[in-house]
Amino acid sequence: MKFVQNFTDIDDKLLNKANEEGVTVKDIADKYIAEYFTDAKGLGIREATIHPRATDNIDAIIEIIKTLEDKGFAYNVDGDVYFSTKKFEEYGKLSHQPLDELESGARVDVAEVKRDPTDFSLWKKQKEGEECAWDSPWGMGRPGWHIECSAMANKYLGKTIDIHSGGKDLVFPHHENEIAQSEAANGQTFANYWIHNGYINVDNRKMSKSLGNFFTVREVAEKYGYEVVRFFMLSSHYRSPISFSVDVMESSKAALERIYACVNKLEFLQKSVDIKNNEVDIKYIDEVYVNKQKFIDAMEDDLNTADAIAAIFDIVSAANKYMQGENLSGEAIAKTLEVIRELADVLGILQKSEEQGVSAEAQALIDERAEARKNKDWAKSDELRDKLKSMGITVEDTSQGQKVTIG
Repeated sequence: MKFVQNFTDIDDKLLNKANEEGVTVKDIADKYIAEYFTDAKGLGIREATIHPRATDNIDAIIEIIKTLEDKGFAYNVDGDVYFSTKKFEEYGKLSHQPLDELESGARVDVAEVKRDPTDFSLWKKQKEGEECAWDSPWGMGRPGWHIECSAMANKYLGKTIDIHSGGKDLVFPHHENEIAQSEAANGQTFANYWIHNGYINVDNRKMSKSLGNFFTVREVAEKYGYEVVRFFMLSSHYRSPISFSVDVMESSKAALERIYACVNKLEFLQKSVDIKNNEVDIKYIDEVYVNKQKFIDAMEDDLNTADAIAAIFDIVSAANKYMQGENLSGEAIAKTLEVIRELADVLGILQKSEEQGVSAEAQALIDERAEARKNKDWAKSDELRDKLKSMGITVEDTSQGQKVTIG
């Protein structure tokens, strides 16, 4: 599998920001790309196979524009090159917007000389004082936003790609324009499947800077942690809008902690129970695998992560019920942990479960507390338990010894 995630590192917003801060466009692009990777890593988003940039693919962009011009889909007006939407008969097939309605609602900038209001830019002529420009058959200039994505998809994935994704707000005009220019140039289907995620609302209102209800992932993660943010977003179907609120985030945090608590208890019991199976285990293990199949069915139903998470909680509920009597065998516990970790890994959660060891300082306190209890120094034991709790470590006393939970 090859996954391509491209970066637009040249456009009007970047140029304006660079002028405002007195730096180069590359400085601005590098800064925000680095910030993206920081948050993506925190959220557990795996890097794509390749992350191409528009400015590194100018030759490919010029090539596809030339192809469109040669085929009669593009026209040059004094160094500005536009795509003629009327030449592409299927324009609007993704967003299902009729061309005549688009024309009536279109606005044309006074500086533009398009033949039709719905035509869009492929190549922009260099403006006076503009630093970023490349030589082309139409003179010095830079690519339009839509064409760079088609060029990079064509270069790194081929003329037809399997899955194309993005936000719901990109359906029109961006993805509609990508289809038009790609299929006009190549004469074949651009993408077999389209995946568009819904909007994030804040207290049931669309998130936007103008409404003053805009939060960055970084800001939310500082309070709840990146994994809780990821869990929150997975709790709804990706095509549906999702509403952010303090109550929802607290609920997501508690839900994730419930799964961790179950895994921690299973890991703790695994060290002290028999491996041998029994009749209770057979019924229980069947229940675990029925819920595993529910998870698989949900993910195969257009990546229904909400129902997939519900299936994990069914396993957690079953495990907690059977663990009340501590009568699960080591084999049953091992299989439960294996299934939970397998399903959680698909969703990119519980990534701390196998590596959430304690620091050397905390382990020393845990050992000191065990010694205090051995000597029946209950005051010292309580003091050390409170100190560990302030470090985010909970210690419970059981018949098998101290049970340590992190987080």
